[in-house]
Amino acid sequence: MKIMKKRSLHLLGGALLSTLALSVSAAVSPEEAAKLQTTLTPMGAERAGNASGTIPEWTGGMATDAAAVDGDGFFADPFAGEQPLYTVTAANMDQYAELLTAGQKAMMQRYPDTYKLRVFQSNRSATVPQEVFDAVARNAVNTRLAEGGNGLENFDTAYPFPIPQSGVEVIWNHITRYRGGSFERVIAQATPQANGSNTMVILQDAFSFATALTDYGPKISDNLMFYFTQRILSPSRLAGDVLLVHENINQFKEPRAAWMYNAGQRRVRRAPQVAYDGPAFSADGTRVSDNYDLYNGSPDRYDWKLVGKRELLIPYNNFAIASRELKYDDIIQQGHINQDLVRYEVHRVWEVEATLKEGQRHVYAKRHFFIDEDNWQAGEIDHYDGRGGLWRVAEAIALQRFDLKIPGYALETLYDLQNGRYMALGMTNEERKNYDFSFEASSADFTPNALRAAGIR
Repeated sequence: MKIMKKRSLHLLGGALLSTLALSVSAAVSPEEAAKLQTTLTPMGAERAGNASGTIPEWTGGMATDAAAVDGDGFFADPFAGEQPLYTVTAANMDQYAELLTAGQKAMMQRYPDTYKLRVFQSNRSATVPQEVFDAVARNAVNTRLAEGGNGLENFDTAYPFPIPQSGVEVIWNHITRYRGGSFERVIAQATPQANGSNTMVILQDAFSFATALTDYGPKISDNLMFYFTQRILSPSRLAGDVLLVHENINQFKEPRAAWMYNAGQRRVRRAPQVAYDGPAFSADGTRVSDNYDLYNGSPDRYDWKLVGKRELLIPYNNFAIASRELKYDDIIQQGHINQDLVRYEVHRVWEVEATLKEGQRHVYAKRHFFIDEDNWQAGEIDHYDGRGGLWRVAEAIALQRFDLKIPGYALETLYDLQNGRYMALGMTNEERKNYDFSFEASSADFTPNALRAAGIR
């Protein structure tokens, strides 16, 4: 595993920076940042547990030897012997209403016999390497928003705003969160029909933050955040298609660059539609581009309101559903994934409300984000259509990759309340190898010229 090299991202020229000096947000004071060593964790969460005892104190996160890890990167379950404390269903959800999102309630109402939340003892397992903690401390006093929140200045490694002052700062923590520098993986995606029928899509991903490249240097733009490629391995009708993304930090200044290779045509084309509410690659219409990773891309089309913090039931420590012993058919069911395999815990989350700006367009007019305070990952997101109706419910089935100190997902889901379909992305159960964090990435691996070779069957 590689830790990203330190860098500062100066996105604006000196003259323009002077012009905008009064409009950018201020970093917190050294006195405020000192709380990251006392009452707050090094990532900005509250160290203390809650008054009721359902959320424990943070004591450093999960140990790197918490359970066995096999040679292909699959985990044993550190919590295998635990039983649920209680289960929330359509019949008793009013009793737990304060711990539920509107989307969770809607799912129980739509699937009253099968959709449930099995609630276990909370474990604050999230942690990252010390080098990342050190970068977060620097960010607290140095990083600022630029151009109405659409870019970052003086950003280092991950988590620019451990003590956020606005909704968009919370969102930037999710977008830039630590994911191990660079990795490869082979995963499965399911997009079942309302009747449960499904054809599994197998995908091969490669990801690298710009600063984790083996040839990182002056030739790499300071505005580049990461590279990403996704190749379809099966089914045969789609196999060989490849997506390439160059993700920029300030996409208002320099939009995301994307290309697609179509194996049938054997051609590489620019793909400007791979952003915002453009159709998502290989998703059969079940999501839009910025639904990937629960949320990704530029925040410029929304106004972001920081509602505050609350306690919520979110998926956490989901090692059971990542077991190599499971088959995909054990997970994928009609209407939603198998909730008997999902572990929920009470955690504190940041609530952020996103409202589409006047004059902008997007299929989601409003979104409610619920982002875990310990790892800054979105745990739940409710999506509303232009008429104000709750449309889609996103959920991250989270786990801590404890051996490498990387917070992550076992899979992500997006449920459509209107047509009964859903998407489940990220399953590795039947694959030969889990995430490979020893992946040595070069910028040459992420060029349009590399797409055609990657797509040959």
